[in-house]
Amino acid sequence: MKSPPRLFDVHIHGMQDQSTHIDMLNDGGVYKAAISSSWDLQEKYRDRQSPELLFGLMFPCPVGNVPYSLQPCFVDGNEWPNMEWVEEQIKSGKIDFLGELLNQYYGITPGDSAMFSYYRLAEKYNLPVGIHTGGAGPDHGSPNFKWELGDPLLLKPVLVAFPAMRLWIMHSGDQYYSQTIEIMQEFPRVYADISVIANPDIVDNERFQTTMKALYDAGLEDRLMFGSDNGDIVKMVAAIEDLAFLTDIQKEKLYSRNAEEFFGKARQ
Repeated sequence: MKSPPRLFDVHIHGMQDQSTHIDMLNDGGVYKAAISSSWDLQEKYRDRQSPELLFGLMFPCPVGNVPYSLQPCFVDGNEWPNMEWVEEQIKSGKIDFLGELLNQYYGITPGDSAMFSYYRLAEKYNLPVGIHTGGAGPDHGSPNFKWELGDPLLLKPVLVAFPAMRLWIMHSGDQYYSQTIEIMQEFPRVYADISVIANPDIVDNERFQTTMKALYDAGLEDRLMFGSDNGDIVKMVAAIEDLAFLTDIQKEKLYSRNAEEFFGKARQ
């Protein structure tokens, strides 16, 4: 039986049963992952040794809650984290990246002025920023969610205003993948993860193949990263392995090398 590839999963969220979750990641071949959840739930992962975890800051939180799970994002129930507190957590090494940024669920563009103070912190401390794009499933509990705010072209003013900020497009824009290509071709520092689109329980094989072929034909093989978004890793890897147009080197880049490059540079 073929062993799973070594995976750097740049997009996971916490689960109430941490031990089971960690076992799932290890069994799936994940050696490193970027996690974002409610702050309290995320803290319960701090003592886990394998896989290596990078910790994010999820915000702004609709009605103070994480979408879908509806847990309070922060102990105080606020929708936005206090800026002084955020900087303290960064300085103490408890925040490795900003994300998953939920502006679309909150009902504002990523270029809304309310986001700018956080982007300045990301730029100041050279932290990666991961922003939700594309669509959403049902029952997310976010009353101001707007589909049109998932368009990656809305990132352009952010990228212009913060030229040193390292940003990745979560879900590769999903149905807006053509706009993802446009942004990534204009801004060579932008990366993307393939969470959701690689999940056959959400996206059918034909649409996944079409999206991935477009991304690779656009010359983006060095900036695409694996992400599961807590989906079935085994199924997602199988879907990737079924992409006949990908070489073994391209798969290795997707599974881990590109993420190591992106997050490694961010910490220099």
